[in-house]
Amino acid sequence: MGSEEILDKKLEEAIWAAKCLFDRGRTTGSSGNISFRLGDSIYISGSGTCFGLLKKEEFAVLSLDGTLKNGVKPSKEWPLHLAVYEQRPDTAAVIHTHGRYAALWSFMEGLDERDCIPAHTPYLKMKVGRVGVVPYEKPGSKELFAAFEERVPFSDAYLLKQHGAVVPAESITEAFFGIEELEEGCFTAWNLKEKPVI
Repeated sequence: MGSEEILDKKLEEAIWAAKCLFDRGRTTGSSGNISFRLGDSIYISGSGTCFGLLKKEEFAVLSLDGTLKNGVKPSKEWPLHLAVYEQRPDTAAVIHTHGRYAALWSFMEGLDERDCIPAHTPYLKMKVGRVGVVPYEKPGSKELFAAFEERVPFSDAYLLKQHGAVVPAESITEAFFGIEELEEGCFTAWNLKEKPVI
């Protein structure tokens, strides 16, 4: 398979994952962003794009140092993605959403900074691993990027306080499965937060 065919397949996979997440209410409007790495380039959904309507030509292309390589303005949260690719070379895709229960769970006090979602079922640990929590900073701010970058090595996925989730993986599909499992883990934790677990 040639490089153009590989790129086309990955773009189709990213669009499929984004549409599924949008249709399932994991993200709304123009929130959320998705990226994948191919060689020395990062492809990330463009600024203001909608997961439900994403097109191949709406992906910005960045070099590994963050230099824009095409004419599409990247999501303002591209530094979150780049921080993962820089520090975790096994990562081939990153998805960030504003899932309802991930956002709700992030408001809980006393969360373990490196593993913040209780393992009520085994699946979160199996499909994602430890989910770290990142203190609140304004979305798109240098402060958020610095706080996130600092915490990348200590967990497998991340919950941004009052914001949403970031899940890296070795493929777009695995990142999709991971973000879904994280949201379900937060849903379970939220609904059990004041109930005894038998």
